[in-house]
Amino acid sequence: MIRSPNRHPLLAGCLALLASFAVQAQSPDAAGAADKGKQLAYTCQGCHGVTGYKNAYPTYSVPKITGQTQEYVVNALTAYKKGTRKHPTMQAQAQSFSDEDIAAIAAYLSSLKK
Repeated sequence: MIRSPNRHPLLAGCLALLASFAVQAQSPDAAGAADKGKQLAYTCQGCHGVTGYKNAYPTYSVPKITGQTQEYVVNALTAYKKGTRKHPTMQAQAQSFSDEDIAAIAAYLSSLKK
């Protein structure tokens, strides 16, 4: 006898509902994420918020991070966190952030005008 995959539609529906709750629990709402990101990105202003986008010591250009896409910020911070993108200060900063923190920072920075 061949059993139909829809033999237990109520069970399948419950599993789908639970899966959607799990996804929602992992994704903070956009406004909440941006608020948290604003707090976390405060220290970023030390280098990325200075006039002319140059750090005082050593002298080198730093990228403008306001208005970047969420994807760009997440990818960059994740690469620094994993050590695949090299810069000692950025690696130390990124390693202090959880994946949720990185997503929040990206939400905040991408909401700002360039």
